[in-house]
Amino acid sequence: MPHGYNGKILKVDLTDASYSVEERDEAFFRSFLGGSALAAYYLLTEMPAGVDPLGSENVLVFATSVVAGAPVPGASRFTVAGRSPLSGSFGEAEAGGYWGPELKKAGFEAIVIKGRAPRPTWLWIHDGKVEFRDAGDLWGKDSGHAEAAIRGTLGDELVRVACIGQAGENLVRFASVVNELKHSNGRTGMGAVMGSKNLKAVAARGAAAPAVYDRAKLAELQKLFTQNFRRHPIQSLLWEGGTIGWDIESLDAAGILPTRNFRGGSFDQMETITYTAAEQTVLQGRGTCAGCANRCKLVCGGGKYAVDPRFGGPEYETTGAFGSNVCVGDIEVVAKAHELCNRYTLDTISTGMVIAFAMDCYEAGILTREDTGGLELRFGNGEAVLKLIEDIAFKRGLGALLAEGSVRAARRLGKGAERLVRAVKGQEVAMHEPRGKAGLALQFALAPTGADHVRCPHDLLFEEDKFGVEDLKELGIQHGVAGRDLGPAKVRFSCYGHQTWNLFNSLSLCCFTWGPGKLLKMGHVVELVNAVTGWNTSLFELMKAGERTMTLARLFNCREGFTAEHDSLPEIFFEPLETGILAGKSLDRKTFDEAVKLFYDMMGWDRETGAPTPGRLAELGIADLARSARA
Repeated sequence: MPHGYNGKILKVDLTDASYSVEERDEAFFRSFLGGSALAAYYLLTEMPAGVDPLGSENVLVFATSVVAGAPVPGASRFTVAGRSPLSGSFGEAEAGGYWGPELKKAGFEAIVIKGRAPRPTWLWIHDGKVEFRDAGDLWGKDSGHAEAAIRGTLGDELVRVACIGQAGENLVRFASVVNELKHSNGRTGMGAVMGSKNLKAVAARGAAAPAVYDRAKLAELQKLFTQNFRRHPIQSLLWEGGTIGWDIESLDAAGILPTRNFRGGSFDQMETITYTAAEQTVLQGRGTCAGCANRCKLVCGGGKYAVDPRFGGPEYETTGAFGSNVCVGDIEVVAKAHELCNRYTLDTISTGMVIAFAMDCYEAGILTREDTGGLELRFGNGEAVLKLIEDIAFKRGLGALLAEGSVRAARRLGKGAERLVRAVKGQEVAMHEPRGKAGLALQFALAPTGADHVRCPHDLLFEEDKFGVEDLKELGIQHGVAGRDLGPAKVRFSCYGHQTWNLFNSLSLCCFTWGPGKLLKMGHVVELVNAVTGWNTSLFELMKAGERTMTLARLFNCREGFTAEHDSLPEIFFEPLETGILAGKSLDRKTFDEAVKLFYDMMGWDRETGAPTPGRLAELGIADLARSARA
C-alpha cells in the first residue's frame, strides 16, 4: 500500500452514468506526480486529437497529487484540465481551498470524466463510492445556491463542492470552476467544459487521508512555517494584506501596474484600490486554505453594492482586471465584480480583459451605444463593468459576443478591433507587464494554456540586489538578473523557473508558500515528498518531473496543431508604455524572438516547429507516450 496517496484513478462516463477504478503503481506516480502532469497524461491517452472542446469527446480531469492534503501549508491545491474552449490548446487551472484534500480522503487521486450526461447531473464521491445525482433543480442557479443545496441534501456542511454557476452552464468560454465559493480554477474555461457535459458539481467527502510515511518530518515543516512566516519578506506581506497588499502599490511604483488595457503602467487613482482602501470600506475578514496559517484570502462584504461575503474577496489579479486596467478607482466595484464572477463562475482575468477590450473598442468608435445597449462603455465606468459581467454570464446583448473571448469578438467586429486584443493562443493576458518583467514575456508567450502568469517565478524578486537571489542557488543559478533583461541569463532563469512551477502544479503546491523567494525552499520540497511517500527522491528527479510536465503539455498542443508561430505576444508589448516611470519603454522584438529560440534550445524543442525533439522525449521517458499521442 503506498504512503500519502491511494493510487486510484476514478474514471467516469457521464453518458451512461457508469464508472470504473484504475489502480496505478509507484512507477507511474513517480513519473506523473499528479495535478498538471497527471491531467496531461490522460488528455493525451484518453482523448483523440481535434475534438470539439465543448463536445462530449472532450475529457475533463480533476487531479490532486501524491502530496496533496499533507498536513503542511500550501499542499491543498488541485488541477482541473481539458481541451480549452477559449484557446483550443491544453486547458488547465489550479485552485486551493479544501476540495482537493477531500477528494483524497474520499479515496481517489484524480477523476477522469468522459461523455455528456443526458440531463443535469452532479457527482457525489464519498469513501470510495460514486453516485450520480440529478441536478435539475440546481441548473440555472448560481454557485452559492448549488453548494448550499448539495450540503443540505446530504445533511453535512463539511461536504466539499466544486461547481459551476450560470456562466458555465451557458458555455461562456472563460467560465471557471469554484469550490467553497471563493477558490477558483479560473483560467482556460474549464467551467464551460463542465457545462457542456451537463455536470453541475462534484461533491466529495472522506473519512481519512492516506497514511503518510514520516509524520514527524511533516510536523517539522509545519512548525518551521508557523514559527517564521510572519518574519519572511513575502509571507509577511501576504499575511498583512493578501496579494493586493503585496502588489498594487509596488507595481504602480515600478511603473508596471496594467492600466487602460495595458497602455500604461501607472494608475492615477491607485490608492483607491489598495488593501487599505478595502480595509476602510468592505473588508470583513481573512480566509485561508487547508493546512495553511497564512490568511492571504480577503473576505469582503457590505458596502454600497451589498457585497456577499460568502464569495470571499478580490486578489491582485481581480483588482488589476476590474480596477487599474479598466481605470475604475473604486475598491467596492472591484469587490462586487469579484463576487459576481465567483457567483456565476467566471474567470476574473479574462472577464476584466474582455471588458477592457470592449471599452477600447467603444472609445475607438468600433462599438457604439447601439451595440452596447445604451451603456456609456468608457474607461472608468464602474457601473458599466458590473452590468457587463451580468450580461456576459447570461449571454445578453453585447455580453453574448464578449462571452466568446476577445479574440473571437475582435474577428466578428473587424474595423481594426484585432489590434486592441491582449491575448496569447486565444487567452487574455494576466495582470502583469512584460515591458517591466521581461521573464513574463516568456511566460505569456510559452505557456501551453495561452497567456499565464503562474508558470515561473516573477522577475523582480530575483534581481541582483533582491533577497530571492539566494534561493536560486539551489537550482545552480548564482546571480540575479535585472527585471527588464531578456538575455541568456534571464532565459536560463526562466527555463529552470518554468520547470519549478510546473513541478508545483503537478505536486498541488502553492507557489506563494514553496520555492524560490518563499519560506519553504526547494530542499524542503524534497523533504516533503520523501516524508509523505517514503520514496527517497532527489531534487534532480523532481526537476525532471517538472520538465516532463511542461513537455507533456507541449505534446498536447503540438497534436492539436499549435506551432512555434503561436509562441508570440500582442503587439502592444512592443510599443512604448504611456504612463509610469517606465514610460517610453517597450520590449525589443528581435531580442524577444532570440530569447524564445534560446528557450527552445534549453528545453530540447525544435527551433522551427517548437516540438520536443525525439532525444528529449526519450530522455524524459515519454517517447512511447508521444508516439501514441500521434497515432
